Amino acid sequence: MRGAGEPPSPGAQPAATGGEAGEDSRRGPAADTPMGSERMEMRKRQMSTTQETPGAAQAQHSTGNRGSNACCFCWCCCCSCSCLTVRNQDEERARRTSHELQAEGIPNCEESPAPTLEEVNAWAQSFDKLMLTPAGRNAFREFLRTEFSEENMLFWMACEELKQESNKSVIEEKARLIYEDYISILSPKEVSLDSRVREVINRNMLEPSQHTFDDAQLQIYTLMHRDSYPRFMNSAIYKDLLRSLSEKSIEA
Repeated sequence: MRGAGEPPSPGAQPAATGGEAGEDSRRGPAADTPMGSERMEMRKRQMSTTQETPGAAQAQHSTGNRGSNACCFCWCCCCSCSCLTVRNQDEERARRTSHELQAEGIPNCEESPAPTLEEVNAWAQSFDKLMLTPAGRNAFREFLRTEFSEENMLFWMACEELKQESNKSVIEEKARLIYEDYISILSPKEVSLDSRVREVINRNMLEPSQHTFDDAQLQIYTLMHRDSYPRFMNSAIYKDLLRSLSEKSIEA
């Protein structure tokens, strides 16, 4: 203890007054609280960020998957639809082309009276007699159609028709059509000709005439005579026609 009037010792700390002590006691906890609150807030934010990040990533991944799947789905559908559409169009075009060839590209048979029994019997004697009559050509042409070689008869008939023309412009037009229909390698009705005959035709087409296709016509005529005619004589078409006419002759 120091006596009254003695100055305080240098090492002694001044005692806090009651107001100061109360203020300090109130300030201490109050000062600590903001820092704790900040730490807590930071932790909460970190935890919430950590929890939200996987969710967001998962959501983004899901969204990406949906997007890619949607794109893939759309692409596949579009591709499939396109492929199906093209395929259907090709099939429809092939059917239409085949129908057009049958309906438009093939001329009607020649008009002729019904053949007699004598005429049908004469067809068996020679190929020339068969080709002389319209009824014989029609019957033979019907048989060629079953063998998918009707273009041979059509070409031969077109050449015969060309020989009857005298007008120069008509001859040139018909010669061009015959070439496109039966000589061109792009035509579905191309006839079978050797290279020599094709060279002759190409030269003749420089100045078309009634005889531009004479060599080709003779070659096709010979082909039908040697190849198709024997089979025609043994075909059901010829035998049925001969039997029918024979029965009618007996009944009469």
